[in-house]
Amino acid sequence: MSETFVIAGASHAAAMLAPGLRQQGWQGRIIVVGAEASIPYHRPPLSKEFLAGEKSLDEILIRPMKVYEKAEVEFILGTSIESINRDNKTVRLSNNENLSYDKLALTTGSKVRKVNLPGVDLDGIFYLRDLKDVDRIKTHINPGAAAVIVGGGYIGLETAAVLNKKGMDVKVLEMMERVLQRVTAPGLSEFYTRTHGEEGVSIRCGVGVTGFKGDKGKVAKVLCSDGSEFNADLVIIGVGILPNAQLAEGAGLQVKNGIVVNAQAQTSDPDIFAAGDCTYHHNPVYDRWVRLESVQNATDQSRVIAAAVCGKEASYNAIPWFWSEQYDLMLQIAGLSQGYDEIITRGDSENSRSFAAFYLKEDKVIAVDAVNKPQEFMFTKKLIPQGREVDKTKLADADVPVKELLQ
Repeated sequence: MSETFVIAGASHAAAMLAPGLRQQGWQGRIIVVGAEASIPYHRPPLSKEFLAGEKSLDEILIRPMKVYEKAEVEFILGTSIESINRDNKTVRLSNNENLSYDKLALTTGSKVRKVNLPGVDLDGIFYLRDLKDVDRIKTHINPGAAAVIVGGGYIGLETAAVLNKKGMDVKVLEMMERVLQRVTAPGLSEFYTRTHGEEGVSIRCGVGVTGFKGDKGKVAKVLCSDGSEFNADLVIIGVGILPNAQLAEGAGLQVKNGIVVNAQAQTSDPDIFAAGDCTYHHNPVYDRWVRLESVQNATDQSRVIAAAVCGKEASYNAIPWFWSEQYDLMLQIAGLSQGYDEIITRGDSENSRSFAAFYLKEDKVIAVDAVNKPQEFMFTKKLIPQGREVDKTKLADADVPVKELLQ
């Protein structure tokens, strides 16, 4: 009897893991169970090209169906895994069927953080996380209409850029003192505030939303803690995401800010693995525990699982990286900047749209925010693992070729 590998969640991690298992030599069945009707697709374009109507579902699929068919990967879509019975190694599906597994991977991703405010159920108020969300939002995009984005994180700012290009009057309301405050330094926040302003998007910080007022069941105004009100034909709430760890928690697996996994992406149960946004893992490069919401993390952890399950040596030891597209800006982030004690900027962040902000700790580069600076991004990815000091004067000088910085 061949063994069965069940993957819970048709996410980016699942799209990488399922064919990866076959490539690494897994001989048994591979079954992916996904709550949505679609096979895995890229989520980053949801707030960008897909929302803008520039790409179709087929164009944002991570892999075409023929790749899974070739790897003999089975899908059970429109169905979720409700519970795990670790004693008899079965999972209970939402259609009340049971499915046996020999190995199980939780690639359940994350969910939007919801707000409990008066009027939040009015028509025209949305979160943005999956295909259905975007399809509903698209029906409310009208040139000249008012759109309010609640939350000044990357999703909020990306969405604001798209709606602005669609001709809507866009306002971003951020409760904290600056946009992107949780993830970056003041300089980058100021840059994006300036850029959005130049494009015609209004950003208000230090403003808490207290509720929504409707007209005939449809949102009409956003109410704020300082007494201000903003007209709104469309509201998109983007105040963060939470790991989908309930399935693991219900099965008695170790959960702490996500599903706890080791260097092989293995949970506290040796036959259950996890990858992607839902995991909490130790990053050896920075020597600390992290939960990463990134394509890179989902991809790398899935590769580790596929190799480890097939008896090959593998461990997670990656430099985290992320990106964000807004207008003509490509922001590429390498590393984790928390704990920096110095910032060196290469280029003009105040007047141009191309610069790199290097974050240093004890004279060593630990991260970079590179705006339209792909070479600086790639340089930093190579530099961080080396853990060596660089010439700060050259680092700040945009006229010094990047390749010289590695010498």
